[in-house]
Amino acid sequence: MQPNHLRANTCQHLPQLLLFLAIILASPFAAHAQNNDVTDKYAGGKKLITGLSKILSPNGVQENFEATLGGTKQWVFVRGQDRNNPVILFVHGGPASPMAPVAWTWQRPLEEYFTMVQYDQRASGKSFLANDTTNLGATLHIDRYVDDCIELAEQIRQKYHKKKLVLMGHSWGTIIAMRAALKRPDLFYVYVGTGQNINTVDNERVSFEFGLKEAMRRKDTLAIRELQSIAPYPGNQPITRERIIIARKWPQEYGGLAAYRPVPAYFFNAPLMSPEYDKKDVDAIDQGNIFTLGRVMDEFLAVDFKHVKEFPIPVLMFMGRHDYTTPSEPTDAWLKKVKAPYKKGVWFENSSHLMMMEEPGKFLLTLVQDVRPLALK
Repeated sequence: MQPNHLRANTCQHLPQLLLFLAIILASPFAAHAQNNDVTDKYAGGKKLITGLSKILSPNGVQENFEATLGGTKQWVFVRGQDRNNPVILFVHGGPASPMAPVAWTWQRPLEEYFTMVQYDQRASGKSFLANDTTNLGATLHIDRYVDDCIELAEQIRQKYHKKKLVLMGHSWGTIIAMRAALKRPDLFYVYVGTGQNINTVDNERVSFEFGLKEAMRRKDTLAIRELQSIAPYPGNQPITRERIIIARKWPQEYGGLAAYRPVPAYFFNAPLMSPEYDKKDVDAIDQGNIFTLGRVMDEFLAVDFKHVKEFPIPVLMFMGRHDYTTPSEPTDAWLKKVKAPYKKGVWFENSSHLMMMEEPGKFLLTLVQDVRPLALK
């Protein structure tokens, strides 16, 4: 889907999907994956990426495997140039929006300094295909995702002979990862929140206010009309799926997902060229997303870390200045008040929600300069 087709495609796909448990403004995964001509079109590029991405260093690691976590099979992807490097366990967003098939666009430089571990959470991507879904839906609770993360951390520590790991969450994944850090701080050197969710209701308010203000500045009558139809938001009315769709649709069109872009087609289309995913795996992204969203909505809306006044391990927050998918304002306020062994907020001035792709140089340098030393002590 091209950026200038956003509104038409938004109307088509919004009844089906939300992105980062807010809004997915389009669903090009399925649209492209179901078209064999498009899949063939990318075959040559995918072959080149696969070759370029191959880890050849003698002490490197490149392996994919199924881990049993909480009684379900979940796919794990491990890559790094040197097994002696610290391990980053990356917890993806969504829910059910795996980052493993997108990692080829940004992760390779990090693999020189860290062993990167990605995994498809339960009912996400390849993990969706790996399990019988008959009873899977009943397990989709935040506490279960947290325990999955902890189980995987313990397995990775043992498998790669590590005392502790670096824990990083993105978007929805920050809810899981932050709770895992609070529950089992002994497993982790440091926690890095990327697009952190501190309080879902606060995020909804900040995002909506930005969208309405920007719509008025642009004199976008359609956006103004739609946004005013749900004002005040969230207000005292229930935060329904329909209200969320309107509230998140316009901020993301105004660059709240990817800075200065109405829609990040590069992000949505990246799985098509992933070395880790084939056609059925790409199809499964949408399938898992649809399967998951309604089941976790109520718990997601209740997320609130504002009561956390002390954090047991060092904590860094990576904040996109233009992020109105998971707004940075509540994160910045929380970080200024919390007590921790070490804390730091890092602003990505030219990023929104996808800073690892929007400012990859700064993302790499910050991890190497500020995070890696904490894992080498």
